[in-house]
Amino acid sequence: MTSQPSPIHIGIDVSKASLDIALGEHGPVQRIDNTPLAIRAWLRTLPSGPLHIGCEATGTYHLALRDAVIKAGHPLYLIDGYRLSRYRGATSVRAKTDPIDARLIARYVAKEGSHLRPYTLPPEATQRVQQLLRRRATLVRTAVILRQSLFDLPGFKREVRALLAKADRLAQQIQAQIVEKLKASDWIDDHRRCQGIEGVGPLSAAALCATFHRGAFKSADAFIAYLGLDVCVRQSGNQNARGTLSKKGDPEVRRLLHNAAMAASRSATWKPFYQACIARGFSCTQALVALARKIARVAFSLMKTGSQYQPREHKNTCAQT
Repeated sequence: MTSQPSPIHIGIDVSKASLDIALGEHGPVQRIDNTPLAIRAWLRTLPSGPLHIGCEATGTYHLALRDAVIKAGHPLYLIDGYRLSRYRGATSVRAKTDPIDARLIARYVAKEGSHLRPYTLPPEATQRVQQLLRRRATLVRTAVILRQSLFDLPGFKREVRALLAKADRLAQQIQAQIVEKLKASDWIDDHRRCQGIEGVGPLSAAALCATFHRGAFKSADAFIAYLGLDVCVRQSGNQNARGTLSKKGDPEVRRLLHNAAMAASRSATWKPFYQACIARGFSCTQALVALARKIARVAFSLMKTGSQYQPREHKNTCAQT
């Protein structure tokens, strides 16, 4: 009986121009260019046998590495920077350089790999819709800054109006592309179902729809946790503080859900629920978060069952919200 070879744990620190790759916690570190050509060439040099590859998720700089590793058939573990920073402190690593971070990632994958899930690529439509939503949000924020900064500047009113009009048209074009992508992916029915919920507009519905089709969620709780709207318990001794949100999901989706909750809190359907949260001692923000979670649960149920939204008055809060 032959023994199974031990897996090789590889840690990769990602920057815009280069990748620092550590073969194990104490292994050698090599640097390659962060380009698809260099990454594919490096993958061809890897030894045969089980490989567990980890890298830090850094905006868009890790995308070429992510796609190449998954296409090569190797499990990839994406680690967010906050978690890696806390792990660095917990292991008493005082210095921070790219090679040290690469070895730290290799150590993290080796020690915590049994509790991690390999990353899976989302559907292309999900990636595209999320990308468009983020770009539109950036455009709108920039337009607001320009409007506030230039509205009282004498001699440029015509130019400012023209610039803001162009930004508004571009935002509308992006929103139209989002709808077209949903139609092309046969998700438009789910988009309409979500829009039936009070407070949920086209953008919030698109975010919910794209997230739902990201993967097969076992339950509404799993969906809520993926959105980062799950509550982390804070209890020690006799202290039992009110929990905080994990905020592990896409912040743009949470922002859109918060806006949807603000609109829904004024509707006849959801106003009693919002007021019940306030009566329990919730702040306005906490009540809106609870309402956003409730809306996300309803949207998940509609898309899961393929049913149509039936408005009803929600008066009471519950443990799940």
